[in-house]
Amino acid sequence: MDDAKAEMSFWDHLEALRWMLMRVIIALAVFMLLGFAFIPYLFDNVIMAPCREDFFFYRWLGKLNSLTSLIPDMSGGTFNVSVINIHLASQFFIHMSLSFWLAFLLTFPYLIFEVWRFICPALYDNERKGIKWAFFFGTIMFFIGCVVGYSMVFPLTLRFLYTYELSSTITNQLSLDSYMNYFLMMIFMMGIIFELPLLAMLLSKLGLLDRTFFHKYRRHAVVALMVVSALITPSADPFTLFAVFIPIYVLWELSAFLVKSGKEAAA
Repeated sequence: MDDAKAEMSFWDHLEALRWMLMRVIIALAVFMLLGFAFIPYLFDNVIMAPCREDFFFYRWLGKLNSLTSLIPDMSGGTFNVSVINIHLASQFFIHMSLSFWLAFLLTFPYLIFEVWRFICPALYDNERKGIKWAFFFGTIMFFIGCVVGYSMVFPLTLRFLYTYELSSTITNQLSLDSYMNYFLMMIFMMGIIFELPLLAMLLSKLGLLDRTFFHKYRRHAVVALMVVSALITPSADPFTLFAVFIPIYVLWELSAFLVKSGKEAAA
């Protein structure tokens, strides 16, 4: 650890934190302003894409269905989600909020870099290597989780819930607020879930978790992850359930691979 940085006073650290927050806020503001102009295009071609039957994931499932009947065919039919606005200011506020979330996604690597630069002086050289790699790994996994949430989990959930019928006398019309809340929640929730291997790795470095835990509770984990998958996509379709379960279970196994073994932890 650098001696000059180690001797920084409390107020010096506070000043460094203030400047870090200012840089992050400025970056978010700049990307929000730039993103505001692109939101209408992204809304029509990206955010609303799962509402149409020509969405790439539905077409991909249609091709797989030609090879095996175990895969449901979602490429045909007349699936189309009708989204309506029932609040006067919703479209404006959603435009603003989407600009923020787009800016957050685009500046997320920079945010991680600023956090790293802030805590780096307090770390020893051997700690810096591990933490630096952990930040990089966590950023990649977050984006992978968001992609999985957008391309698989949200479309499957949307299609099941929108086509579910309690009574044939009821016509489904989805409000704009409801659609956007579910869209953002599902995508960012998957991004957070994909951080589980990073959390397991950090707990392992602290000596709180080792590979024995994953071997001992693997059967329990399978049942728990199946329940979580069923809650995320409450569908009676086995394919939909396993399409969500498999990525989450892969995270469990990846976590088991990244943590220390019992012998390494004891050493």
